[in-house]
Amino acid sequence: MDWNDIRIFLAIYHSGTLRGAGRLLGVDQTTVGRRITALEARLEAKLFLRSNAGYVLTSAGEDALVAAQAMEHIAVSFQRRTEKHDVRVSGEVRVTTTDAIAADFVIPAIDRLRDSCPALRVILSTTTRVLDLGRRDADIAIRTVRPEHSDLIVRKLAKWDVGLYASRCYLERRGMPRPGHAFEGHDLAIYQPAVTQNQDGTLGGESIAKGNVIAELDSSLMLSTVVRSGMAIGELPTYLADNDTELVRIWPERKRAAPYEVWLVLHADLARTARVRVVVDAIVAAFKAAGEGAPATGRRGDG
Repeated sequence: MDWNDIRIFLAIYHSGTLRGAGRLLGVDQTTVGRRITALEARLEAKLFLRSNAGYVLTSAGEDALVAAQAMEHIAVSFQRRTEKHDVRVSGEVRVTTTDAIAADFVIPAIDRLRDSCPALRVILSTTTRVLDLGRRDADIAIRTVRPEHSDLIVRKLAKWDVGLYASRCYLERRGMPRPGHAFEGHDLAIYQPAVTQNQDGTLGGESIAKGNVIAELDSSLMLSTVVRSGMAIGELPTYLADNDTELVRIWPERKRAAPYEVWLVLHADLARTARVRVVVDAIVAAFKAAGEGAPATGRRGDG
């Protein structure tokens, strides 16, 4: 069995479309379609049902999936175990994080590496979706939720309070909200429900029952952009807002119960790979330079 055929099969399973599989593998969708058709012909079995909703596994495909995932695990493990002996600071390092963290910390870290590591290429993915390090979707993940996995190294990079903010122009136009009035007469910006578990129908400990929610956003960067524009009041981590003279913290004595935490995560097999190590060190340094970074724990199984 050709490993490339297994990769095609798994890419279609994960993406649900030929085009999506092609993007994952760096090939065109025609090649993906031709390869999966040839594989099904050799196996004399249909692996996917083609529907308007995408490609869905058949019963034969579900049976094949178990073996394919086992092969993928072995292949990725083999690659990682050999890479950890690689002392060259060159090649690709895949990093995934949110857009706000990328803009404020990861991109500056990459910029500082350009002169010292010219042969290094960082592939940056900004998404709120949690990518699978076990499948090598990314080498390094920087997230606001601590993961649970025994094969991962977890480092706490930062911890900030989350306060309530509005722009000066918003407050000049609408005035300060009154405590105990559930934001009556005020416009609010919040996260979309699937983005965070820390949103509970309040902002700054105040019910939003009488407020006018004008926007639901999927990232801190988009939320802060809306608040800075003067459109609405919103909760922001203090690092995003306290150095912005156009933002005013409302009710400074209040903060969200759950702080904004940032975690760096990588697979244990990659921890000693030179090119991954230098990117990790640069990202850690970027957080420390912000004055809020926490020392790395570096412990396995913290997850």
